[in-house]
Amino acid sequence: MARVVRFHELGGPEVLRIEEESRSEPLAADEVRISVKALGLNRADVMFRRGTYIEKATLPSRLGYEASGLIEAVGAEVAEFQPGQAVSVIPPIGLSRYGTYGESIVVPARFVVPKPDSLSFELAASAWMQYLTAYGGLVQAGSLRQGEHVLITAASSSVGLAAIQIALSVGAIPIATTTTQAKKEAVRSLGALHVIATQEEDLSTALSNILGPDGLHRVFDAVGGPQVETIAATMAPGGVIVSHGMLDPAPTPFPLRLALRKSLSMRGYVFTEIVGSPAKLAAAKWFILDGLSSGALRPVIDKTFEFNDIVEAHRYLESNQQIGKVVVTV
Repeated sequence: MARVVRFHELGGPEVLRIEEESRSEPLAADEVRISVKALGLNRADVMFRRGTYIEKATLPSRLGYEASGLIEAVGAEVAEFQPGQAVSVIPPIGLSRYGTYGESIVVPARFVVPKPDSLSFELAASAWMQYLTAYGGLVQAGSLRQGEHVLITAASSSVGLAAIQIALSVGAIPIATTTTQAKKEAVRSLGALHVIATQEEDLSTALSNILGPDGLHRVFDAVGGPQVETIAATMAPGGVIVSHGMLDPAPTPFPLRLALRKSLSMRGYVFTEIVGSPAKLAAAKWFILDGLSSGALRPVIDKTFEFNDIVEAHRYLESNQQIGKVVVTV
């Protein structure tokens, strides 16, 4: 038997239950079974549990997008992995079935990658959602290039920090936003060249001071809301806004007048664009594994919890105190 986390109703962290299930289910030909060492927690897990995510739970439901551990067994058609091999899980499609919160999990082999020797299991469990989301939004959807200014909002999140690292790795100039001065200093210490504390600074004025006569070329936005028009006003002709979240519950306007005047583009983005395309996923795996192996990409862990404390881990995740990743060891 193995312990797993499920929820039988939608709601807050208290709906999460640790239950037992058999490890003896037969594997499909393309699946692997992994003995989990660590889990990475994500805001998407919270939204899925609350019923506000783009993917809806089939109750009772598992949850979780990220994990690392050791291969226990492989399906008949899996040749690239062997029992005992250390691996990480790329966020799979189908959380109710393939949720990663458990001591032993089964996922399709296409959502598994070797763990770089330089990473602990905790760091390896923290990598793939943040770097996959940031890579897809900046490089594939945003076509970010060397020398371009890119605005990264909500930059103290794991995805925001990953976006800063990826922007720097391609030679772009990241400008980050966060909420407070305390978070501003933390984000700056983690690599951002410019940081704006939006609760304490005027966004338009701060961007103008940083950019001078230049404009923003790309925006990787997790916030949405009315500030999109402020951002659009600071953009260079032909700029692109990639929206991957809506932390601001207020409506997000499309800045049509500015888009027409400056030939701006604005598009939504979710990581499933990458994992749903074999070609895009292969390119993402190469980029991210190369960055992790070289040290150009390095996950930042804010706090680690034990598996028995999964409810407390989710409470902490929802508190928005963290700068970086929340991890659970198994």
